[in-house]
Amino acid sequence: MSSERLLVLFDVDQTLTRDEGIDLIAESVSPEVAREVSAITAAAMRGELDFRESLIRRVAALKGASLEAVREAARAVELTHGVPHVVSVLQSHGHLVGAVSGGFHEMIDPLAQDLNLDFHRANRLEVDNGVLTGNLLGPIIDAKAKADTLVQWSNDEGVPLAQTVAIGDGGNDVDMLRLAGLGIAFMGKPVAKQAADVSIDTPDMAQVLDLLGFIDL
Repeated sequence: MSSERLLVLFDVDQTLTRDEGIDLIAESVSPEVAREVSAITAAAMRGELDFRESLIRRVAALKGASLEAVREAARAVELTHGVPHVVSVLQSHGHLVGAVSGGFHEMIDPLAQDLNLDFHRANRLEVDNGVLTGNLLGPIIDAKAKADTLVQWSNDEGVPLAQTVAIGDGGNDVDMLRLAGLGIAFMGKPVAKQAADVSIDTPDMAQVLDLLGFIDL
């Protein structure tokens, strides 16, 4: 890619972070719910289930979980190795870094603040008296919404699509991986690797810098 300003857009669960956020919430409910949610997550990431349907089913399984459990799950999330360095280097060179997730603002907002991301977008859980209702608020962030977000932020910031980079690991990332100037499958499922221009198969996000031509940083 050229030396012009880039817009780099990360998926979150199992890309920017090592965890699948909804699975962490499910573990706080019960072992049975954790197994149910994990199985649905895995099938969706392999592209075997429609993401929208799978998300609705998983969120419904969380009905009755406390908002505090969501916050505890957010505190348990671990960043992928190299992420803070990559974000810092990109921003120090004037590039824009964002995250778009099929996960939840309630978990991702603190992460985005800690990393000083330029922008982020995710789903919102419906909460009533501090307890999850099992529903979502607002539009669902699925594969199309992720690609639409890439286009919107590209237009808003005046960055041509050819100068965008999308990084993701699963079926919900396929559309943005195909659309971006450079699509990177990070520890990707086969469906993501097929859609991407290049793959990173070791869990070190610093390799993104090598792919973008940042040498010895």
